[in-house]
Amino acid sequence: MTCPSCAAEVAEGEQYCEACGAALTATPAAPQPDEPAGDETPLEPAGEHSQLEPTTAEPGPETTCHECGGVVAEDGYCTECGAKARSVRDHFTEQPAPWVAGVCDRGVRHSRNEDALALDARPDPGSRAVLVVCDGVSTSTDSDVASLSAARAARDVLTRSAGAGIGTAAAKVAAATQAFEAAVDAANDAVIASTTPGPGNPASCTFVAGVVDASLLVVGWVGDSRAYWLPATGEPRLLTTDDSFAAEQIAGGMSRADAENGPQAHAITRWLGCDAPDHTPRTVAVDLDAPGWVLVCSDGLWNYCSEAKDLAALVLELDHGSDPLALADALVDWANTQGGVDNITVALARIGAAPVGSSLTGQPEPQMKEGTDDGNVLG
Repeated sequence: MTCPSCAAEVAEGEQYCEACGAALTATPAAPQPDEPAGDETPLEPAGEHSQLEPTTAEPGPETTCHECGGVVAEDGYCTECGAKARSVRDHFTEQPAPWVAGVCDRGVRHSRNEDALALDARPDPGSRAVLVVCDGVSTSTDSDVASLSAARAARDVLTRSAGAGIGTAAAKVAAATQAFEAAVDAANDAVIASTTPGPGNPASCTFVAGVVDASLLVVGWVGDSRAYWLPATGEPRLLTTDDSFAAEQIAGGMSRADAENGPQAHAITRWLGCDAPDHTPRTVAVDLDAPGWVLVCSDGLWNYCSEAKDLAALVLELDHGSDPLALADALVDWANTQGGVDNITVALARIGAAPVGSSLTGQPEPQMKEGTDDGNVLG
């Protein structure tokens, strides 16, 4: 049996495709002749400029080994070093417009990629963009399917909300806040729909999204995935406050470094899923009054560079000009060189042109779930 959406092999009785997250019908459609079924087939493209599909003519696993450059055999393993070929989900990109892009990567230590991203953007630079990142709780069942379904569901709602609240800035913020609530409701429904019935830890994930509307940025979040504003001039800012045990310790006076490196640093206090205590998003609005970067990411990146001023300095050091895809790739590569202990997702929107000689300098009663997007959610 095969998935009617991406042609990946599925077992009888499965409700959702593990490759693309699509709902399965009782009689899945057969794969098209030019799209052979397999365990590692491309994900359903998220938009016109999506790069979820391989650029080669033949979809499926990579044919050149990512470890040694050898030839990958039909069984999906390298004939030289024996490494297993990566699936498209292990590392994929989206770029809906030249000024917006994202990269989602499995990292070094995890066996699968439970992060997800979904992007949308108009072609005119700085016009309107939606950047969504969801991080699956690794101790929950089907978290990889849930995170991708949630990200796409939220993106679609936020994209359809374009034009709402036309008028004053206050009206736009109010409309965006309502759109975020609807988007998170849709994302939560998608996570619940991805949950396998029965005992066990139900599917769950974090959520963060940024909506750029000309000079206005509105961010909404649930969990500990983050959004940053890194202007070319002025103080870089962390726009979100983690829903986590570490954030509560920071609020109580502990240093950020100590709290974020403690034994329960990544225990989250809010998440999406059928066992979530409250999935109402918190939101914040920011004026984009200078050229710079809107950066939305999972903790696979900020684990290694938490402070806004440090992240801004890293972006400057990597020096990829105004190319969001090159910068996102470089940030993911950098996180992997630091250890890559978690999945890594980076989504970027370039605001304005980078001025010559500019620099990024300067510097946000819960039930708790055992596991995190990386492992622990307190309960």
